[in-house]
Amino acid sequence: MPVNIYRVTPEGQKNEPIAWLCDDDWRLLEQSEELEAWLAEQGPTLKPAHYVADIGFAPRRDAMGGGAALSPELMRMMADLGMYLFLSEYPADDEP
Repeated sequence: MPVNIYRVTPEGQKNEPIAWLCDDDWRLLEQSEELEAWLAEQGPTLKPAHYVADIGFAPRRDAMGGGAALSPELMRMMADLGMYLFLSEYPADDEP
């Protein structure tokens, strides 16, 4: 579930799927960059509402610090649309 973007609907209704990005890429850096590029292109076509961008990622085995950073532009685009960011951490494929 790398990046699932959806619009939250009133209670009792199914949320509206908007986009699915980075299908098999579980790396947070690439996902955040793809989300920013997608929002720059598609964001102007969306009306402000209650959206969620849920990034499902797996931690890097080789991590020694650092990692993804969200740009002010990405945060601004998300805020202008009323978009929440969920960071959903999943175990790596080869973990028990």
